[in-house]
Order: sequence, then C-alpha cells, then structure tokens
Amino acid sequence: MDLAASTEVTVLGWSVVLLLLQVVLQAGTCGDLGFGYLAGPRDEQRQTRSVLSQRLGRALKNLLETFPAFVALALALAVTGRTGGLGAAGAWLYLIARIIYVPLYAAGIPLVRSLAWLAAMLGLVLMLVRLMA
Repeated sequence: MDLAASTEVTVLGWSVVLLLLQVVLQAGTCGDLGFGYLAGPRDEQRQTRSVLSQRLGRALKNLLETFPAFVALALALAVTGRTGGLGAAGAWLYLIARIIYVPLYAAGIPLVRSLAWLAAMLGLVLMLVRLMA
C-alpha cells in the first residue's frame, strides 16, 4: 500500500503547511513585545497590544484544538486503506475551511467565521464516517 499516494496524506501535508504559516503569521505580528522578550524565556506573562496578533493567536489555538483529530483520522484512513470517498472529501473540506477561517478571524468577521469552523468540523465528521463505515 502506497500511503503517500492517498488524498488524505497529501491533505495532511498541506495542513502542516497551514499550521506553519499560522505560527509564522502570529509570531510576525507580536513585535510590540520586543525582541528581548520574544527571544527570552518569557517568564513573565505579557500580551501583545496588537489586536491582529491576538486574533491570529486565537485562530492558531483553535486550529490546534482540532488538528490532532485531523491527523489521527487522516493517518487512520491511510493505514486501514479506507482512503477516498467521504474521507478524501472530508479532508479537503477541513483544510479549505481552515484556510478560509484564518483571514475571517483576523478581520474579525463573526458569523461567516463560525460557518467556516462548522465546515471544518463537518470535514472531520465525514472522515470519521468513512473510517467507521
């Protein structure tokens, strides 16, 4: 079985790219904390004054809440040979919705952002249904 050829594993790779981009975006917007603080041990808690940085931080935290489930489902589908169909559609839905979610959250757009989050959750459900069927 060639796991690298599955859609789910490909989307998993792209989801890691999204994760890395979100980390870099958030880190790049909190410069008001100062280089010394950012490069140091951060023993004292400080919060950036940048609303954009705060929003990007919350968007990243939100991604990290669902990312382990996505990784587990993508790998489980690949390992069990249940790739394709609903699983592949769910993986793409998850990734596309998560990509859309970031600028919506950064811009402070409430309802549509929630719909993007819901679409990502639906993607996970589709993957789970494919795995369990």
